[in-house]
Amino acid sequence: MDEPDLPLLSSGAQVRSLRQALSNTYQTNPTLMARRAELRGLDNLVALEQSAGNPQIFAGSTFTQDLHTTRALGARGRNLRSTVDFSKIVFAGGRIRNATRAARTRVIAGRAELRATEGDILTDAVAAYADVLRDREIRELNQSQVRILAMNLESTRDRFGVRDLTLTDVAQSETRLEVAKSNLATSEGRLQASEENFERIVGARAGDLEPLPALPPLPLSSELAVQTALADNADIVAFAARARAADYDVAVSRAARLPTLSVVGTVDNDNALGTANSASGLPSGTTPNSETNIAAGLTVRIPLFQGGAASARTRLNEEIRSQYIEEAIAVERLVVADTRTAFSIWRSATSAISANESAVTSSGKALESVKFEQTVGARSILDVLNAEQEFLNSKIALTSARRDAYVAAFELLNSMGASEAADLDFAADPLYDPRVNYKKYSDSWWDWKDIPRRPPASTRNVPAEAESPLTRLNSGTLHEIEPDD
Repeated sequence: MDEPDLPLLSSGAQVRSLRQALSNTYQTNPTLMARRAELRGLDNLVALEQSAGNPQIFAGSTFTQDLHTTRALGARGRNLRSTVDFSKIVFAGGRIRNATRAARTRVIAGRAELRATEGDILTDAVAAYADVLRDREIRELNQSQVRILAMNLESTRDRFGVRDLTLTDVAQSETRLEVAKSNLATSEGRLQASEENFERIVGARAGDLEPLPALPPLPLSSELAVQTALADNADIVAFAARARAADYDVAVSRAARLPTLSVVGTVDNDNALGTANSASGLPSGTTPNSETNIAAGLTVRIPLFQGGAASARTRLNEEIRSQYIEEAIAVERLVVADTRTAFSIWRSATSAISANESAVTSSGKALESVKFEQTVGARSILDVLNAEQEFLNSKIALTSARRDAYVAAFELLNSMGASEAADLDFAADPLYDPRVNYKKYSDSWWDWKDIPRRPPASTRNVPAEAESPLTRLNSGTLHEIEPDD
């Protein structure tokens, strides 16, 4: 058996734009790659179900050598029997036809699940990109705040030295500086987590990221968004297709109670290998050394009693169908709720952007005024520190609101079924087409049409020398667990 190929280690290249991030995610994300492989497996279920109705041909040979016999008449010392059997089911009560329909419908469900996974993964990539941008900006704001408060503390100490300010003013300045340092450390930790999450989803490190690009037009109301989501959301399509496939499964289980009619044929050749006469003590040429029999006919298999298995399978598939319908309704409810929620968050975050932009402007002006008033003795150092903090808080709130609005807008697109690769403009040409594999293998009759082992497309983010079960799997040193003695 060939050894499996490991995913490639990350090349160290950095992503700099959302377009690059989405393209890299689309081409290397392991969750997305696994879903594509799962769908390719479903394609082969169609060929597997169809094969039951295709002609079946088997050949075999048996060689025997008599070691001892008490009745020599008609004996053959050696015998080679070669047989070719042919069979073709011509009627199975619809079992094969409905099983094939069920398999094809599951391919439809699998394609819908691939679409849903694609939309979710690309939405995660957008959120991860926006998180890194937000957390980098917040870190820079906190770094700036630390620098400002450090200079403010130095100035306060100088003025305290000339008795212009009190020890309380110095203590307040020191306290605010330490709080700012704590906030900076927190923001750096949050940024580290965001960058690691970015690499996990995208498969590459975040470089010097460009600003987020404009999004496509969004619906004007939540109800318009819901209507689009109900029509295009891939999760609803997937569960509806599963329920339809279960319909066919019910028909398959009912067909188990009906007769099966097959056309059969057999070709038998018996060859004594020159021993037909000698083994019986007859003169050479008395009896032929070989004979061939060709037979054809019909075989009818009528189930009379199966111990209740047919009814049990039918009831089971009926309940599975009911389960999928109920789950489809649950998914439909979830899609409606998620769409309305995303629309509401997007609208509120958009409003928050305007409010926070005004707050940043106002708090900036207020800070300048408080600083001036403090120089003439109308304000205290604490007033200046409070104004500095309000100015910082308003800028952080604005940064967070911009991120929230963008991510909520993309989540709204995802709920509406419009966040897949075909809907987005990024470099991933050609797009993955699941129909290619289906057309190639779903109707294959050839028993030797295997495929070469497919190397993983996903990239790894571990050091090259790292030890892990995946590394040992590729090197052939990962063995099965030995049973207990």
